[in-house]
Amino acid sequence: MAASSNIDWRQSENAREHRTNSYSGTELVVRRGQGFFVTLRSPPATTGLTFTVDRGSTAALQAKTRVDFGVSSAPSRGSWSAVQVSGSSVFAITSPANTAIGRYRLGIKSSSGVSVLGTFVLLFNPWLPEDEVFMSDNAQRQEYVLSEFGVLFAGSANRISQFGWNYGQFQAEILDICLFALDRSLSHRKDPTADLRRRNDPKYVGRVLSAMVNSNDDSGILQGNWSGKYEGGESPSSWTGSVDILRKWKSSGFRPVRYGQCWVFAGVLNTVLRCLGIPSRAISNFNSAHDTDMSLTVDVYYDPEGNPLNIATDSVWNFHVWNEGWFARSDLGPTYNGWQILDATPQERSSGIFQCGPASLTAVKEGDVDLVYDTPFVFGEVNADRVTWLYNPRTGEKKLIYSETKSIGQNTSTKAVGSYSRRDVTGEYKYAEGSDKEREVFRKARSKLNLDTLSATSIKLPEAEKPISGKFKLESPPEVGKDVSLVFQVTNLASEQRKLTANMTAWSIIYTGKPIGEVWKDTLKMDLGPQEEKSFPIKISYTEYQRHLTADNMLRATALCQLEEGQDTVVERDITLDNPSIAIKVLGQAKVGQATKVEANFTNPLDEELKECVLQVEGSDLLAEKLKMEVPPLKAKQSSQMHFEVSPSKSGTKQLLVNFSCNIFQDIKAFETVTVSPN
Repeated sequence: MAASSNIDWRQSENAREHRTNSYSGTELVVRRGQGFFVTLRSPPATTGLTFTVDRGSTAALQAKTRVDFGVSSAPSRGSWSAVQVSGSSVFAITSPANTAIGRYRLGIKSSSGVSVLGTFVLLFNPWLPEDEVFMSDNAQRQEYVLSEFGVLFAGSANRISQFGWNYGQFQAEILDICLFALDRSLSHRKDPTADLRRRNDPKYVGRVLSAMVNSNDDSGILQGNWSGKYEGGESPSSWTGSVDILRKWKSSGFRPVRYGQCWVFAGVLNTVLRCLGIPSRAISNFNSAHDTDMSLTVDVYYDPEGNPLNIATDSVWNFHVWNEGWFARSDLGPTYNGWQILDATPQERSSGIFQCGPASLTAVKEGDVDLVYDTPFVFGEVNADRVTWLYNPRTGEKKLIYSETKSIGQNTSTKAVGSYSRRDVTGEYKYAEGSDKEREVFRKARSKLNLDTLSATSIKLPEAEKPISGKFKLESPPEVGKDVSLVFQVTNLASEQRKLTANMTAWSIIYTGKPIGEVWKDTLKMDLGPQEEKSFPIKISYTEYQRHLTADNMLRATALCQLEEGQDTVVERDITLDNPSIAIKVLGQAKVGQATKVEANFTNPLDEELKECVLQVEGSDLLAEKLKMEVPPLKAKQSSQMHFEVSPSKSGTKQLLVNFSCNIFQDIKAFETVTVSPN
């Protein structure tokens, strides 16, 4: 809505004071509970002057979405107020600290009706102690509210990788799109008035957004796809930020954008939370359990040949990414304030739809799984016991091999405040694995869920019944395009000789642990003397795994070790193969409004030609929209220098992200920090 000529919104002054000067556009954006100043160019008489704020055409006094308030001598804590600056036509307008966020109309009420002055957007206020999202540490506010760039962690527990993500919450159109997401929610469609009222509550807003970022149930922002087939959309691993996704959602008439996986859902939800003023961060959990039945155990199956079987409803994901939002839990009490888990990846239904959280991080750590929302599911992700079974598909026979308590929920990670390094937050989710306190919390959680007391703790096979141990060891860092060299080591722990058969397989997998295709298999038969260790070199050739490798670059090597006496052990190793690197170089000093040349360098490490090469580039305040370049084929061992330009629109520290793909290598990512000086 165009602003009335009768008002000066004092845009630069208000935006500076409310820390909203990074938002694009001309509409005033302010934070709740903090006064903002307007100048009325033709003010009516102050006596009897009444301001109004409302939420639009459906608003009504009875629904409490429109408020009338006169001029007072001081701001009121519990209601909207207007205070006139002495001897001027300047008024300080202040909302309560618990006002619903969103777009408001400001008007002046007179006997002839309401004269609308224009619109402004009201956000949560992490700088205000009275706001439920208040965060006291300034460095954390800079990171979790104002930073438009992040680092996400992926890979596997033994080989964690990282890549940049452009949150871009202040970029053009993004704030409007975030408000559209609330307006298109099932809650709003069902009861618009109640929904508008409840937008004062970060718990409610966070839960609604966890549903809206996925497309299940509500035609939300992003459609999930874990099939490996991405026709009609983009591969989830090709995205480098949220801005492009959110703009595509709007420009398509709010049709779900194809496709996303967990880190994409988390990246988009982080953008929307920060945009609306809720401090947030992305969390990566490794060996993450997907416990479908809230039993706090996950079952994993192998057949007698050592092949992983995809027959369980439970699964263990190599990693899973979700979000935390920072706010108070007025429904649970102050003990549970602080970080709250929200997850937009559509995994399980909650209250009938695909949404998750907010689950209090404190409740998860303390095993308080009876507290809302979805705490048992999150507790299981980081703390479930893992039970491994041998299953014979021909006979239907199921045999327990091993159960253990420690492998689920490792190296839980987030970006460190103020740097690109990884911060381990496992200790915020659970007590140390193997400690008495951790098992005590686990038993408490099972008790609250009315589960029987049996768990991996009590059904674990005694150590004496595991007479052999084994492991796969990597000879060198594995790289896409090269053979994978492993050593299988097996040790007889017993004091007598053993005859052993090891059925070994390697499968390509996606990061959810789902097997895609067998790439290698072998069987070893051996005699092991007392306490004897033997090593067997293994080579999985590039030609064997090339056809089945997915964009996740993951293989899983497994050995089902069977003794003549009938005891079985499973040895497993997940292998994440490295892509070659791509380097970015900014040529010269970047300045606002001036084109700056950038060079991306990539060398083909293979003995074959690379075809269908594409480079994608994005960066908030460096490019108005994502850049996509087709790159000529690269001959064996050939290097390519790809040149493009950025035109910075704002000064400061910015991040440039690139993504390179071809017929062999998928989605090689890199980012570079660019310092932009004023012109």
